[in-house]
Formats: sequence, structure tokens, C-alpha cells
Amino acid sequence: MLTEVPGVRAGHWTGDATGVTVVVFPPSTVGSCEVRGGAPATREIALLDPLRIVQHVDAVVLTGGSAFGLAVADGVMAELAALGRGFPTRVAPVPIVPAAAIFDLTEDGPRPGAAEGRLALAAALADPPAELERGRVGAGRGATVGKWKGGDHKQTGGLGCASAREGDVVVAAVVVVNSVGDVLAADGSVLVGTTAPLDAPAFPQSEAQLPKVAPENTTLALVVTNARATKADCALLAQSCHHGLSRAIHPSHTRGDGDIAFALATGAVDAQLDRLRMLATEVTAEAVRDAVAYHRGDS
Repeated sequence: MLTEVPGVRAGHWTGDATGVTVVVFPPSTVGSCEVRGGAPATREIALLDPLRIVQHVDAVVLTGGSAFGLAVADGVMAELAALGRGFPTRVAPVPIVPAAAIFDLTEDGPRPGAAEGRLALAAALADPPAELERGRVGAGRGATVGKWKGGDHKQTGGLGCASAREGDVVVAAVVVVNSVGDVLAADGSVLVGTTAPLDAPAFPQSEAQLPKVAPENTTLALVVTNARATKADCALLAQSCHHGLSRAIHPSHTRGDGDIAFALATGAVDAQLDRLRMLATEVTAEAVRDAVAYHRGDS
């Protein structure tokens, strides 16, 4: 699970049709990210570029509500600031809380905000820590998959976790799967995907149709390790997370997806970077499959 990495805490707020997941990291955790989808909804992502001076990340917010849901980070920042967490400034510490959202809007449904962010953070920091729920919870509550032949043929998505350990090194992932594509097993067969007939045409058929599907998808991936890594190393780990997404989702990284991958390193043990990248790919793919495991009744 994600919290198998020492010091990492995670919690959810789950509503009727949307939700929030907050992951909190130990002080001095280094992080970066990479966006490959064409329709992202994000906050504070520029700070994670390896060329920017901010090195450490306090928490990451994964949320529903599309761009409206990015307000969740306001509540998380306020609570972390009260705890003294953040980038040191002359006035006060400023918590570094990147955020990314999926599109799960309904016509009359609520949109998560600062209050829901506080609740998810409180769940993450609860003592004793609870095992993170998976499936249709947190940011995965309103997620759907298999929309590449049209939204009428979609199925529910969700949030999944996976981890791997080699000696003292732990690599863990959480993924919110809200994709245009189907979710694939390791052998390439479809686990959960479109319910359209096999001979149904793929959608969209033309550039004019693209806006009808483009804003409504996004897969959010986060990988964290207890290894020592630089910010540039974390950028490479984020690239490898995307390899995992493409293994387990097809099609992935379309212009109608906002796919983003975060990679964080807490810096407790030494590890070989390319081995970390292999593990990041593997746990990301497995976390995608875990997100829809409830369809098979084994999660």
C-alpha cells in the first residue's frame, strides 16, 4: 500500500459523486511530475520542474470536481501551515501542495472545496493511521473508464494502490483512473472497458467531435519511494509512471485525457535510479488494475 513508505500518510473524503484524496509526506521529501495528457486541471505544477528552486513537497491533492476542485488545496495548505509545514519565507512557511483534478462533474452535484480538503487531510493524519480504501472512494468516487467508443458505453473507474519492495527500498503508487481508454490486464486483455459492440466505431470520428469527449477524462498517478533521489531523478521516475499507465490503459495520453504523474522520494535509503524506474512502471500499472478490481469482486 501507499503508506508502506515510512512517514507517508494518505486519506480520503468521499461524497455521493465526487471525492478527494490527500497524500502527506515527511519533511524534506523531494518531488517532480510530468503531464502527458492534453486536458489537465492542475495547480502548483510549475514548481515541480527540476529547474525551479523549490525542492520539497509537503502534500499532493488528487481531487474530483475538475478545475473547481483545485480549491481543495486551499484547505490543505491552511491546515499544514498551522502545523508549521512549508517552504520557509521571511513571514511564514508556505506549504507546497500541488494538486490535480479529474472531470467528474454532474449537472447538480457538489464540487469539493477547502472544507473537503481539510476533511481528507484529517483522515490522512488520523492516529492510528488507517489502511487507505480503494475503489470508488476519494478522488476515484466519480471516475469512469472505457469512453473511447462514446460516453454512453463507459463503466465506473476508481482509485487503486500497489507497492513493491526490494531489500530496504519501497516503491508505492496510487492511481485515480478516469480514462478514455480501457483498463488492461498484464497479458493485454481487457479487464474493464467500453461496453460498446465490437463493431461499433471509435469515438470521436472527426476533429469536430473531439470537444464532446476531450474535457471529461484524466488519470492521476502518484508514486513515492523511500529512496534518495534528486528532483531531476524524480522527473525521470514520473516519466516511468507514464510507461505504467500506457501498459494498463489503452488508449492512454489522448488529447481528451489530462494524464499526470507525480513522483516523490523521501530520501531514507540508497537505490539505483534505473531500478527505481522499473519498479515505478510496474507499481503504476498494478495500481491502475487495482482501481477497478472491485468489478471482479476481488477487492
